[in-house]
Amino acid sequence: MAKRVYQAWKGSNIFFCNGRLVFGPDARSLTFSVLLILVPAVIFCTFVARNLLHKFSTDNAGYAILVVAIIFTTYVLVLLLFTSARDPGIIPRNSHPPEEEFCYESSEAGGRPTPSLQFPRTKEVIVNGVPVKVKYCETCMLYRPPRCSHCSICNNCVEKFDHHCPWVGQCIGMRNYRFFFMFISSATLLCIFVFSLSALNIKFLVDEHHNVWKALKESPASVVLMSYCFIALWFVGGLTGFHLYLISTNQTTYENFRYRADNRRNAFDRGCIPNFLEVFCTKIQPSKNKFRAYLQEEAPRTSMRPMPEVNEEFGEDRRAKVEDDLEIGDDIMKLSQRRDYYGTEDIKRRGSDGFSRESVESDYNLGSELQTSLSQVEAQQSRRAGSFGTSPHILAFNAIVADSKKP
Repeated sequence: MAKRVYQAWKGSNIFFCNGRLVFGPDARSLTFSVLLILVPAVIFCTFVARNLLHKFSTDNAGYAILVVAIIFTTYVLVLLLFTSARDPGIIPRNSHPPEEEFCYESSEAGGRPTPSLQFPRTKEVIVNGVPVKVKYCETCMLYRPPRCSHCSICNNCVEKFDHHCPWVGQCIGMRNYRFFFMFISSATLLCIFVFSLSALNIKFLVDEHHNVWKALKESPASVVLMSYCFIALWFVGGLTGFHLYLISTNQTTYENFRYRADNRRNAFDRGCIPNFLEVFCTKIQPSKNKFRAYLQEEAPRTSMRPMPEVNEEFGEDRRAKVEDDLEIGDDIMKLSQRRDYYGTEDIKRRGSDGFSRESVESDYNLGSELQTSLSQVEAQQSRRAGSFGTSPHILAFNAIVADSKKP
C-alpha cells in the first residue's frame, strides 16, 4: 500500500489525525501547558466565580463572570492548539542538490592543478534595496529564502523562523506566528482577569467579616490564584511586550538576538502600522506541504551535467602522466646507479695510458639503454602533446644521455 507524505516525513514532527495535525517532536510539553491554563481556570470557576454569583445587585453580572471565564479559557486553549498543531511554514526539502548551482574550477592540490567541483554556500539577494545573504542548507538541500532558518529540534527549514517554543512544542514561523501572539496576549489578559476577580472576592469577604485574616482563611483559593497569576503575568506579560516591540520593528526573535549587534539596516521594516497590518491583516499562505498526499515514485534522475571535455581529458591525462613520471623516475635511478657502478669499475681498470676496452663497451651499452628508454618516454609524451609541459624526468634523461655520450 502506498504511503502518505507524513508517513515518510524526514523531519522530527509528530502527526495526528492522519497528517491533519502537525506537532513538534516535544509535543508532550503541550500537555503541561494545557494543565497550567486549565487547572487554575477550573479552580477559579469552582471556588471564586461561584461565590461571586450573588455578590452583585443583579444576578446576571455574577453569571456573566462565570460564562466569560469559561469562554475566555476555551479561547486561549484553542489558540494554543492552533499554534501548536499546524504547519509553521516548513519548506519542503529537496531530494537532490540544485544542479544548476554546480560549477567546475581548477584548484591547486599538492602543487598540481586538479579539476574540482565547487558549490556556493551563500548567495546574495536584494530585498527592498538592501543586500541580504541567503545560505544553503545541506540537510534540506536548498537555498533558504530570506528570514528562513533551519530548526535543529524539528529538523526543518521554517519560513520567517522566530523561535522554537518548548511550551507549545512547535516552531513559531510564518504560518502560526499570528496565533502565537494572540495566545500569549490572551493568556496575559486571562491572568489579569482571574487576578482582579480573585482580589474582588477577597474584598467582598473582608467587607463581610471586617477582618482580612478571616477573609483569607475563608477563600484560600483566591489567595492561591492571585499568587499564581502574579507570577505568570511576569512571564506571559513580558513576552507579550517583547513581541509587540518585534512586530512594530518587523523583526523575529531569531533576528533580534543574532543581528542586533551588527547595527545594520532592517530590510523588512516598513513602518509601525504597516508592520502590524502585515502580521494581523494579511492572508495566511497555504502550507507548501501536502502531508496527506500519497508519495509518488520519483522519476529517474538524469546524471549531473558532465564536466567540460577539456577538464575530463585534463584529469585523465594528469593521472596518467603522474603514473608515467613515477615509473620513469624509477628507471632513472636504476640507470644512474648502473652508470655510477660502471664508472667506478672503469677507474679501477684504467691505466695511466688510456681507456679500457671494457669501459668503452659499458658506456656504449649504457648509452644504448638510455636511448631506448628515452625513445619510449618521448612516444608516451607525444600522445599528450599540447596538454602539459616537458616533464622534469625527461630533462633528466636528456642530461644523462648527453653525459653518457661524452668521451
